[in-house]
Amino acid sequence: MPRIVPNAFGMGFGLAGLAGTWRAAADAGLAPRWIGDVLLVLTALVWVTVLLAYGVHALSHSGMLRSDLTHPVLAPFLSLAVITPMVLAARGVEPHMHTTGKVLTDVLIGLVFLHGCWFTGQLIYGEYSFDQLHPGYFLPTVAGGLVASASAAQVGQEGLGRVLFGYGVVCWVILGSMILGRLFFRPALPAALLPTLAIEVAPAPVASLAWFELGDGSIDFVAQFLAGYGALMVLAQLRLLPAFRKLSFSIGFWSFTFAWAAVATAMLDWIAATRPAWQDVWSWLVLAVITLLVGGIAVRTVVALARGQLFVARPQRTPAPQT
Repeated sequence: MPRIVPNAFGMGFGLAGLAGTWRAAADAGLAPRWIGDVLLVLTALVWVTVLLAYGVHALSHSGMLRSDLTHPVLAPFLSLAVITPMVLAARGVEPHMHTTGKVLTDVLIGLVFLHGCWFTGQLIYGEYSFDQLHPGYFLPTVAGGLVASASAAQVGQEGLGRVLFGYGVVCWVILGSMILGRLFFRPALPAALLPTLAIEVAPAPVASLAWFELGDGSIDFVAQFLAGYGALMVLAQLRLLPAFRKLSFSIGFWSFTFAWAAVATAMLDWIAATRPAWQDVWSWLVLAVITLLVGGIAVRTVVALARGQLFVARPQRTPAPQT
């Protein structure tokens, strides 16, 4: 069995994002709810498979987990091992078993929060180079906080959701400025990390989805405020297409999935709330595009796995630049 790298947890996270998009389509009356439920089941299967495969290697290779938790490139992706089941508990378990789902969601919210706190302390304690920073650093606290906010609201804990919303947004402001500063004015990311640039589109729509869950889903000042920055990051990705087109397929391509699924879900919510002309046409177009994107990456993943080309050597610690 090949070495399972931490960013393999992005597969389940991306499928959870697509399931959320189809659930939003079902809420708008566009699609049957069972499609989203099937995607949640598939998410659970993928998450369990990756967790077991990673755990086997961690148990048989002493120090591997500790090394991954502090690795300057891979460490942020380990947060998805607890963020993804939190989504499953809130969206998949709670609607059918309220008490069990709520308790499980709360436990996983606690784990996500504690890991984000530990990760922040590790960044302070450890010795990292500014050039090692990449958009995946959004995952432990920004994605963790905002997805936890939405999950709390989904199980009826709006107060906790507002606390977590603040946690995620403040971390977004702080980390976002540093990550963009590194991307703007430092050398380009290595090719293996270029897909993480897609994560730049995620914070605004994920914050929007959390805000909609905390409120009544109306397009208020906060939703409009978030949409402005979200549009900037989405359109900025067009300039990155030449770099993306040069990439060879890798497990890192799953960075595109949850980020763009969040954009698609936020767009469906906006369409449902504003009711533009050709509402159903726009909604189905959004749904088709994101399904083709995630489905295409999933198919490429299966092909690469069958050929033994999916998992490559782990990234090395990038040395600090000489000044």
